[in-house]
Amino acid sequence: MANLIVRGIDETLVQALKRQAAGHGRSAEAEHREILARALRRPRKRHLAEALAAIPAIGRDEDFARVEDVAKAKRVPG
Repeated sequence: MANLIVRGIDETLVQALKRQAAGHGRSAEAEHREILARALRRPRKRHLAEALAAIPAIGRDEDFARVEDVAKAKRVPG
């Protein structure tokens, strides 16, 4: 296992880490390892622009138009 030293951490963050660690019943070092593991192992969240860009360009704009007339809405295949 490798060692990691983090310098220059604000004291308020250190105290918050210690409180969180105590709440989870582990040392600050173990809590730090858990936080790093969770942050680096979870899937990356995509930005809305990325998700929208991934939508395939199919259909015509009219295919997605809102149908206000109830009689016409019943004829929409679905």
